[in-house]
Amino acid sequence: MATQRVHEQYGGVVPELASRAHQQHLIPVVQEALRQAGVTKAELDAVAFTQGPGLLGSLLVGSMFAKTFALALGKPLLAVNHMRAHILAHFINEPRPTFPFLCLTVSGGHTQLVVVKSPQTCR
Repeated sequence: MATQRVHEQYGGVVPELASRAHQQHLIPVVQEALRQAGVTKAELDAVAFTQGPGLLGSLLVGSMFAKTFALALGKPLLAVNHMRAHILAHFINEPRPTFPFLCLTVSGGHTQLVVVKSPQTCR
């Protein structure tokens, strides 16, 4: 896991520093994720990336990497909503929530209270 401790001295995220840290850590984090998952790049079915909401610089770094990575591998590219991904991450492991449920999501500058009726209906 990569952290961005550089922001601690400022009391919050500094967008320019965040995007630079994304550039520095992105490739090592992807390599480590593949290693931990026990898969190779060739075994991936698709490449997903956060389309937003979020900090523009960091989103651009991630989207450009994902587009290049997917193109190089000949894999489909999937744009994902940042906040919806937080909600649906609850389905990665057991126990999984049952529908409908209410989800409070707090992520950086984004906070939302969402009624989740199905994987496709997060409003």
